[in-house]
Amino acid sequence: MTTTRRIGVLAAAALAGLTVAAAPASAAAADVLIAEVYGGGGNSGATLTGDFIELAGAAATTLDGWSVQYLPGSPSASSKWQVTPLTGSVAAGGRYLIAEATGSGGTVALPAADAAGSIAMSATSGTVALVHGTNPLTCLTAAGCLADPAVHDLVGFGSATVREGSPAPAPGNTSSVSRQTLTDTDDNAADFATGAPTPVNTKGETSGGDAGGTPAAIHDIQGSTRRSPLAGKKVTGVTGVVTALRTFGSARGFWMTDPRPDADPRTSEGVLVFTGSTTPAVAVGDAVTVSGTVTEYYPDSPTNSIYQSTTEITGPQWTVTSTGNPLPAATAITPTTVPGALAPQAGGNIEGLPLEPAEYSLDFWEAHEGEVVSVQDVRVVGPSTDYNEVYVTTKPDENRTGRGDAVYTGYDEPNTGILKIESLIPFAQRPFPQADTGDTLTGLTSGPIEYDSFGGYTLQAGVLGEVEDGGIEPETTRTQSPGELAVATYNVENLSAVDDQAKFDQLANGIVDNLAAPDIVTLEEIQDNNGAAAEGDGVVAADRTLQRFTDAIVAAGGPRYEWRQIDPRDMTDGGEPGGNIRVGFLFNPRRVSFVDRPGGDATTGVSVVQERGKPHLSVSPGRIDPGNAAWQSSRKPLAGEFVFHGHTVFVIANHFNSKGGDQPAHGRYQPPARSSEVQRGQQAQVLRSFVDQLLAADRFADVIVAGDLNDYQFSPALRTLTAGGALTDQIGRLPEDERYSYVYEGNSQVLDHILTSPALRRVDYDVVHINAEFAVQASDHDPQIIRYRPAL
Repeated sequence: MTTTRRIGVLAAAALAGLTVAAAPASAAAADVLIAEVYGGGGNSGATLTGDFIELAGAAATTLDGWSVQYLPGSPSASSKWQVTPLTGSVAAGGRYLIAEATGSGGTVALPAADAAGSIAMSATSGTVALVHGTNPLTCLTAAGCLADPAVHDLVGFGSATVREGSPAPAPGNTSSVSRQTLTDTDDNAADFATGAPTPVNTKGETSGGDAGGTPAAIHDIQGSTRRSPLAGKKVTGVTGVVTALRTFGSARGFWMTDPRPDADPRTSEGVLVFTGSTTPAVAVGDAVTVSGTVTEYYPDSPTNSIYQSTTEITGPQWTVTSTGNPLPAATAITPTTVPGALAPQAGGNIEGLPLEPAEYSLDFWEAHEGEVVSVQDVRVVGPSTDYNEVYVTTKPDENRTGRGDAVYTGYDEPNTGILKIESLIPFAQRPFPQADTGDTLTGLTSGPIEYDSFGGYTLQAGVLGEVEDGGIEPETTRTQSPGELAVATYNVENLSAVDDQAKFDQLANGIVDNLAAPDIVTLEEIQDNNGAAAEGDGVVAADRTLQRFTDAIVAAGGPRYEWRQIDPRDMTDGGEPGGNIRVGFLFNPRRVSFVDRPGGDATTGVSVVQERGKPHLSVSPGRIDPGNAAWQSSRKPLAGEFVFHGHTVFVIANHFNSKGGDQPAHGRYQPPARSSEVQRGQQAQVLRSFVDQLLAADRFADVIVAGDLNDYQFSPALRTLTAGGALTDQIGRLPEDERYSYVYEGNSQVLDHILTSPALRRVDYDVVHINAEFAVQASDHDPQIIRYRPAL
């Protein structure tokens, strides 16, 4: 079963002894409210054997002579309200449990009920009313019931026609609807959410009749491995001091740390108490005692997830025992704190291995999961993004480039100092800072450590430093001389005719100003005319996309480029669904001519033919072996024949399959499997075979292979292309600290390449850094360019 973020029951205001303004269905109750309704008890798949209704007291209230009543979700004229009388009282901040009908399924009984009835409620749709009196209601419409003074509170769920405002979402056999705060807005949809059923009686007992589960300390919950030894169990009496809160989004909660640690460096003293979409009513510095269920959260199925988990306490209830307490000291991260090795190379799942925080960086961060750490004056190695995140390094000199990047140099040489930072500070209070690679996050940044499947271990900053400009600027390459041919490659990141003009203009300025108007440009990620919005609509043409792009280049002061490309078949080449990305050529007809040979289409492959002893393309432009299984759901290479000063040049534009499906470097499998390499290896073999045919026909042929190969310079695919010296990967000629065109999770790395045949001598090569290092970017890739003088 997939583990997803679930909405926890918020008992915060009640359990902290707070009185929260609230009232009757028609006016908002101020003393007692319906807190939770569950009708799936005893049904197939249910854990609990019975249905229940739970009340919450915002103020002490006597319930003698009251009742709860139930009506089907779609009542007919003959429908009747079913009644369960109540006795006793609910305390301020307390709960009151009403047991209803039981079924044949389930394995866990409700705790001792404070009142009992026999109503068999629907699991998915119905209405429950809290009523002054025990006479059955007679209303059958929302308006009628809300006008009845006997109705104190009312919740309709699923498709219920009798409800306050809109109905609460539909629960099921394994979920209930529960009130998110003790404030009644008179709109069931706003006040209730679905989540795991959590029955609580006036004694604070939960399912099974215990008082909350196994007594535990935080270090007992965290344990000495990645997964909690108490996962899936209820715990009680968990004490700590609140160190941070997340008060926005759908994954809210608070972190707490035990100020009395054990002596084991493997066991974290911090943990996240998860409250779903509900803002927890606690404050930093509160001492709390928590009960709930220990959960290992995965963003997908826990049985086959490639990610690590986050240890949490879910379905929480807590009591604030004191306020204003000093916070446990943060762990200060210095340049030597984090180990240099990434993780044990176990050849599989490392979750069961004892943590070794002094040996491995992933173990170090896991041993501090939920605890507050701090960094000071750290360098930015991955620019801030639209997701309000930034990557820094805790190791100032680790693989540092001249522009401040952390360059990725090999599978066995990870940059273990990289740490992602997000903010717990509401955006309205402080917008997330904009930062470029090479900037410095100055001053103190501190907060709890959390594992995130998007980026690995993350510092959730409650205190966030300021950005100091590192001074890097977009690069500009030189202009080619009249006798030099300039060929560039540029991934323009899903460019379509429906994009804003600003994107076209920024890309065009990159072509004209930063790349100095190359003679030929291979383009990757050109989308069809209506982009990804219309999936499977049959639109594959990209002429309007390319027209807007070339018009923007002219407007930026560049030449009037022509283009060549081949429309793919709909929904066959991967990328954003409906976008139909493809590769193509731009060329300046005043400097270079394109040899057009008709016949190339989405399914017709190009071949090498001999004319007067020289190789030529059978079709130009033409796709290379487009029916080969290597190109399944991926872009097909496009070969084009150009003439520069009477000299034939073969250019092949490429966009190999993505790294999607690979296990992350920070995941639970070590070393991570790179399954996507298999297809890129096959693609490299097909491409290399075509290059070999050209060179077999003329070993002095000018062949340029360019594009986004989605792989590193040291990868198997690139070794296939360069084996035997048939092609030279130009990026390998740069100093090691200049080998990057893309920044991912703080690692500056190579995905884009220009490879050249032996006939190209004295090649001037440049990666032009204008995008990947910057928060404001036209694309997530940097373009690159070669200039050379053909042997005329």
